[in-house]
Amino acid sequence: MSLNIPISQKPLSNQTLASGIDVNDVTHFLLELDALKRVNRRSYVTHTTRRENSAEHSWHLAMACWSIAEMFELDVNHEKLLKMALVHDLGEIDAGDTFLFASSRSDAHIEERAGIARLQAERGNGIANLAEIWEEQETGSSKETQLLRVVDRLLPFLLNLNTEGKTWVESDVTRSQVAAALAFIEHSFPVIHDWLTENITYAVQQGWLIDS
Repeated sequence: MSLNIPISQKPLSNQTLASGIDVNDVTHFLLELDALKRVNRRSYVTHTTRRENSAEHSWHLAMACWSIAEMFELDVNHEKLLKMALVHDLGEIDAGDTFLFASSRSDAHIEERAGIARLQAERGNGIANLAEIWEEQETGSSKETQLLRVVDRLLPFLLNLNTEGKTWVESDVTRSQVAAALAFIEHSFPVIHDWLTENITYAVQQGWLIDS
């Protein structure tokens, strides 16, 4: 039995409004965004020998935030949350990814902010508040921002836990470094912090984290 699904005959765009838009500009910006796929992170993709890229992480971050928000019935604006997750790493197109435990970590936002400003001004960008959304996830204190930060720390931890601590081992990461990086989650999301604390101990027992 086949389903007859009617297809709308109305065009998606208003021809009058769209007449001043150059599709070459639109596709130019889409390719600028595509460059995030070329930025490799330090975490390894499970069941592979390769590292994830920042575009993959952004997708994973958005999906994880969405799922957790729904599962825990959190009082957050889903549209705002997902938009922040999607722009979260865009500054890395110009700045590259900075390892969480790198000494230069505290200065990473400077180059990333400059990269966001460039993208905001790029021809073909249809997101008028792209820089504003990025700034909110970077410096804001909303419920959406808090959840984003929790999940952004949870995901690389989860990948390490399921790749025998590969990134931790390669970089001689210690228990205290990881615990300090995750400490804020105790206030933001205690149940997740409890899980992380339990698994930090497990990672030390497995020899994936240095016990110091």
